Amino acid sequence: MSDSNHKIVNRLLTALFVLLASACSLNYESNVESGNRDQILHLGNGDEPQELDPHITTGIPEFHIQHALFEGLVAKHPKTMAIEPGVAETWEVSEDLKRYTLHLRHDARWSNGDPIKAGDFVYSWKRALTPALGNLYAYMFYPIQNAQEYFEGKLDDFNLVGVHAPDEYTLVVDLKAPTPYFLQLLDHHSYFPVHPPTIEKFGAFGERGTRWTRPGNFIGNGPFTLKEWKLNRILIVEKSPTYWDAARVRLKEIHFYPIPNGSTEERMFRAGQLHITERVPLEKINVYKRENPAALSISPYLGTYFYRFNTTHKPLDDKRIRMALALSINREQIVERVTKGGQIPAYNFTPPDTNGYTPRARISYDIDRARALLAEAGYPEGRDFPALELIYNTDEGHRSVAIALQEMWKQALNINIRLSNNDWKVYLDRESHLDYELSRAGWIGDYLDPTNFLDLFVTNGGNNRTGWSNQRYDELLNQAGMTGDQTARYELLQEAEAILMEEVPVAPVYTYTRVRLIDPTVRGWEDNILDQHPYKYVHLEAAE
Repeated sequence: MSDSNHKIVNRLLTALFVLLASACSLNYESNVESGNRDQILHLGNGDEPQELDPHITTGIPEFHIQHALFEGLVAKHPKTMAIEPGVAETWEVSEDLKRYTLHLRHDARWSNGDPIKAGDFVYSWKRALTPALGNLYAYMFYPIQNAQEYFEGKLDDFNLVGVHAPDEYTLVVDLKAPTPYFLQLLDHHSYFPVHPPTIEKFGAFGERGTRWTRPGNFIGNGPFTLKEWKLNRILIVEKSPTYWDAARVRLKEIHFYPIPNGSTEERMFRAGQLHITERVPLEKINVYKRENPAALSISPYLGTYFYRFNTTHKPLDDKRIRMALALSINREQIVERVTKGGQIPAYNFTPPDTNGYTPRARISYDIDRARALLAEAGYPEGRDFPALELIYNTDEGHRSVAIALQEMWKQALNINIRLSNNDWKVYLDRESHLDYELSRAGWIGDYLDPTNFLDLFVTNGGNNRTGWSNQRYDELLNQAGMTGDQTARYELLQEAEAILMEEVPVAPVYTYTRVRLIDPTVRGWEDNILDQHPYKYVHLEAAE
């Protein structure tokens, strides 16, 4: 949505809110009341999903829905995040930790009733690694033998990639080196299977944007299937009767609402139209702390809020300029006066204590050094420095942080920043095509390992989006991927992170917390550091 489209959507949502509030005054049931009775969960989902195809999306709004529609070989426990069986019922790992043999359950079914077979995963992973599809998460497959070579076109025979199906219910995966987090990867959406006949019915094998993900066409294998999708209004999934663990699923439907305006979402929550919000307006956090703390949920979250620099664009191609900008961010002031949700100032990129790894390299707050670097780069006291555009996706919180940085950079460096609000799809497109100068960004952990953060910035990585490249950095990440010893591996990653903080293609701002509103009737929604909530464990209990 463009800015004008966002205004239209917000007006429609506000009108809907008024109508619903009026209905409540006439003793009509709210969404929460009827949802509790009928087991229909109403969720705020932030932005309109870009797509539902698990092999081309990168965002959180999409993953929330994909987690309902698909299931990987393994899953995660909602509270501990421990690996548990998914489509694979059991598995074995070889003594050298390089071969995984996974046994698929015989009762796993696609939503049309077809059995799920090992060959479906071979097909799906080949598709995810097909260069024409443009999967920005292709690097997630690189621990698999020859996966990187296939994606980069260095070999064209997929039979040489380390994934095989010796029979209909056995999948064998060969890794190029021991990868302690490999089972966690199998629960990532890029590893989810797609239904081969459906893919081929609606387009070519490696074609993006076909209509296979639309209602009436969609076939998935998760606990829910797609029922309705009205763009910019609502997406509904309903319980799948063919899901192997359907007896555990208590929700009948989940309604996902794309609500980019946090104030509108908060009003809908107060009116009983949402069980759970995606966010809380910054100005409302302290209000809920005082007046309704039971509804406010603030929990640790494995993620970093940061800004990307387009290193191909002058003057941001000069690392002194990038460092000057990064050094003049007062992170403590941002988390104390702007975000107010318990966030932690971030002076490095990987969140602290990520599976026992805490970065040593730091970017401090040092205005004197920032000014000296700016002068050294040819812009003493900010004179003749070109105005830069900073883009962010529509959200009051992002806007508030952007305004704070705009003021900090003006006061500290005497430089001018123009703010540009972009709809989610436009924002992603601009970042992907390096059509920006400064861009707000966030990265949420997909699995518990520091490589999940540092892999972003390898040369030509699908989620790099800065234009930055460093040969030594790439070598260190590659060496870490081939090192089985955890201590030695973390030392390689420490050196890589030091390069990242020295070259500053990004400026970290804070480590996330998850701040949302949750109705007390929601059960089975467990706080966890990855903010992943398997819907088959969630149900609703009406308040007594």
